[in-house]
Amino acid sequence: MKAVLYKKYGPPDVLRIDEIEKPTPKDKQVLIKVHASSINAADYRGMKNTMLMRVMGGGLFKPNNPRVGTDVAGRVEAVGENVTRFQPGDEVFGCANGAFGEYVLAKEAYLAMKPAKHSFAEAAALPVAALTALQGIRYAGGIQPGQKVLIQGASGGVGTFAVQLAKSAGAEVTAVCSPRNLDMARSIGADHVIDYTQEDFTRGEKRYDLIFAVNGYHWIYDYKRTLNPQGVYVCAGGTLPQFFQAMLLGRWITKKGDQKMGSMGIAKINQEDLVYLGELLETGKITPVIDHSYPLSEIVEGIRYVTEKHAQGKVVIAVG
Repeated sequence: MKAVLYKKYGPPDVLRIDEIEKPTPKDKQVLIKVHASSINAADYRGMKNTMLMRVMGGGLFKPNNPRVGTDVAGRVEAVGENVTRFQPGDEVFGCANGAFGEYVLAKEAYLAMKPAKHSFAEAAALPVAALTALQGIRYAGGIQPGQKVLIQGASGGVGTFAVQLAKSAGAEVTAVCSPRNLDMARSIGADHVIDYTQEDFTRGEKRYDLIFAVNGYHWIYDYKRTLNPQGVYVCAGGTLPQFFQAMLLGRWITKKGDQKMGSMGIAKINQEDLVYLGELLETGKITPVIDHSYPLSEIVEGIRYVTEKHAQGKVVIAVG
């Protein structure tokens, strides 16, 4: 079987498509024939030999795990022992380590049934980005109907889902993005849009109940000033300074007052949330924004597009 591998750290060009042995599912594992995957920031950031990646176990001098990709949608090829929810032929989506390949093993607990009326590409666009948005908005943010919610970074994979999830929860949604993405943000449900090249929302008079910052770049006290007295700020991704501000200063601010500020951390993959996202897709409450689709053979071009062009929504890798 063909699979995308990287055997040394570096830019997207280090990726190679090699022939490897088709895996066999073990206890509580599912073998999936991959039809589609999609690109997440973690996929290409893991290719850089940074100190953070070393600390997280990526490998000191070369990758410990050479396979790439997380989001997956496809058909169940085989199941291991003690798998009860799926059987060969089922169409599923979810998360699996090494999803950029013809076949991949996934934990049963990391999968859900694909909505029958939706494509593999649409399902593959969901997992990591939609889980991050869902858990940031609903769990960390505690969103309530009628709240004023601001999504910073509203045009990317996580941001486009966050806008839709906040709107479906009954919030008044403001999307912050670049000029070319304003119309798209409106089309997915944003009540208000802010062009960040023309306006700094942290210096305006409007206050928000929830700020969900995807790749935010403001000083944490600017976010604090923009929140209502009992508002919540959730950091999702961004630079290391942003992360540490949310983790350290955010914790201190939370202890000192009624506002809550912090990082949501990494999205937790779980079947319950994947099933819920599948239901939202099926009922039309969320719709993936897919910017481009590349065949597996053009994975390098796909990742380069994401890193250099700042894609609207998601970029899908077609495998099957």
